[in-house]
Amino acid sequence: MNLILFGPPAAGKGTQAKKLVSERGFIQLSTGDMLRAARSSGTDLGRRVAGIMDSGGLVSDEVVIALIEEQLQLNPGAAGFIFDGFPRTLAQAQALDEMLAGRGMKVDSVIRLKVDEEALIGRIERRFAEEGRPDDNPEAFRKRLTAYNSQTAPLLPVYAEQGKLNEIDGMQDVQAVSAAIARILDAAGSRATAG
Repeated sequence: MNLILFGPPAAGKGTQAKKLVSERGFIQLSTGDMLRAARSSGTDLGRRVAGIMDSGGLVSDEVVIALIEEQLQLNPGAAGFIFDGFPRTLAQAQALDEMLAGRGMKVDSVIRLKVDEEALIGRIERRFAEEGRPDDNPEAFRKRLTAYNSQTAPLLPVYAEQGKLNEIDGMQDVQAVSAAIARILDAAGSRATAG
């Protein structure tokens, strides 16, 4: 079972992905985590990533896709993969479909955590005021939110047309969101078994 998690920064994707990893044995492929790991790995690909990141550039689709391909190869017996932060563009979505098809796999479900963006911004502003975490800077957060919305919006109708898009109220408590995700995955698993 392969799953894409969509949701803006601070929507709770990481929390839900960790639960799926521990409860279902999935492997989370977070592009941010993979880029940081590649950078410190010392491999040829890692040195390329470090050079791009150090110069302040954006890592190309080609590099991100190579990182994901590498993880698919390293984990052939995985119960499933959670794609977090990927795909972000139509080109990446097509590349993912091709990559998975080459292994006899596919994206089984796409889950979008829908959240009230003003409430998220308020949460970040409070956390920044209380804890002063640099990654919680409200101005930077607003830019990340805008980038997420502009990049991800074109992908939603594609996955809806394929019948894979499921939307969950991400403003519920963590357990309610987890239960909703479990229902979606169980239904997708039943369809796959029946088909």
